[in-house]
Amino acid sequence: MAEYKRPKTEEEFEANFPPKKPLMNETEAYYESSRCLFCYDAPCITACPTGIDIPLFIKQIQTGNTEGAARTIFDANWLGNACGKVCPTGVLCEGACVYNGQNVKPIEIGRLQNYATDAVIEQDVELFKQGDDNGRKVAIIGAGPAGIACACELRVLGYQVDIFEAKSQPSGLMVHGTAPYKITNADALKEMDYLQKQLNYNIKYNSPIISKEQISDLETNYDAIFIGVGIGPTATLGMPGENMEGVVGAVEFIEELRMKHHKVIVPDRVIVLGGGNTAMDAASESARMGAESVILAYRNSKENKGAYDFEYDTIINSGAKGMFNVQPIEIVGNGKATGVKFVRTKSHNDKLENIPGSEFVLECDLVIKATGQAKMAKFLGMIDELELDNSNRIVVNEENYQTTNPKYFAGGDSVNGGAEVVNGAYDGKVAANGIHEWLNKS
Repeated sequence: MAEYKRPKTEEEFEANFPPKKPLMNETEAYYESSRCLFCYDAPCITACPTGIDIPLFIKQIQTGNTEGAARTIFDANWLGNACGKVCPTGVLCEGACVYNGQNVKPIEIGRLQNYATDAVIEQDVELFKQGDDNGRKVAIIGAGPAGIACACELRVLGYQVDIFEAKSQPSGLMVHGTAPYKITNADALKEMDYLQKQLNYNIKYNSPIISKEQISDLETNYDAIFIGVGIGPTATLGMPGENMEGVVGAVEFIEELRMKHHKVIVPDRVIVLGGGNTAMDAASESARMGAESVILAYRNSKENKGAYDFEYDTIINSGAKGMFNVQPIEIVGNGKATGVKFVRTKSHNDKLENIPGSEFVLECDLVIKATGQAKMAKFLGMIDELELDNSNRIVVNEENYQTTNPKYFAGGDSVNGGAEVVNGAYDGKVAANGIHEWLNKS
């Protein structure tokens, strides 16, 4: 029997997806901030990809300076509110907290971060101003975390900024590809609106860059271009039956759920293929949408899964089950998927091998492929002199995120192959300063 009832209203949907990091009230924030030891070497800062001065903002919260705390956060990370919610804090800042070595609960840094940033967003506090116009223009392709962070930093530096976004809303996977219990659409878009209102960058929605002519126009009309396009749709597996009805990509499944909420009908029996964090999201969401049986099937062992352990715990707590060392070899059915054929695997000499004669079929009504995303090689191939690595990731100078075509800078998933929101925010900010330095040398 399903752990969750199938939601039929927005209220029931929200009840099935309560926030993992609920917003603190003033009293909670005061007492939690008072637990901080304000370590002199602050390992939490080192563990944060954007280097937020965590002890400082916690001290500011503790002394009632919430606005100052928010400024400290946003100064380091333009997506400070979203990152407080969606970051894997347990393996980053909170994972580095010295309390972990004393068997004491680490400081809830993510929730404190949200407390401070949410307060200034709700009160529409003006923290930042646009820099004096320097007469130069930068185009940004993609309004995801990297693109938004780059735009914010460039506006402070005095650049005119136009963002070209293929979809109708900003924030990339935060709205289109993140589980609803991590961040809601309203929360993600609220931060986007707050930043755009203060810094006044322009976003051209429903404006994909898909032709060589469009790229040439950008090169002619802008002084520099930042690429923040992400890594594309779910990759194909080349497996028999993959194109049948009832087989969907995890990214596409999650996006539909984020857009339609309770209007999405998830059938009773679901198999999720994959062992990464996206697979965990898809499995947990399927269970929370009322599926009777959700099985996450991964070709390797549980220990070798790509997902964080806490993400796997989330799917188990949602009522889904994990099945490991099973390699999918065919999706079976007659026009519509009715099951997945697997072969069991084992590790031999550090290599994964199929076990002959161990094939079996697991019945299902829906197959969700969470086996990686296709890179944007076709689009990137239209840009002259842009070098890609063997995995079709953009090659950049790690100091300033400039590509092999000097007019282009890049960051986010198209460079790192798929990491966290905080990594995209860091890339965008560094690239913006790289653009500024390059243009002022030219």
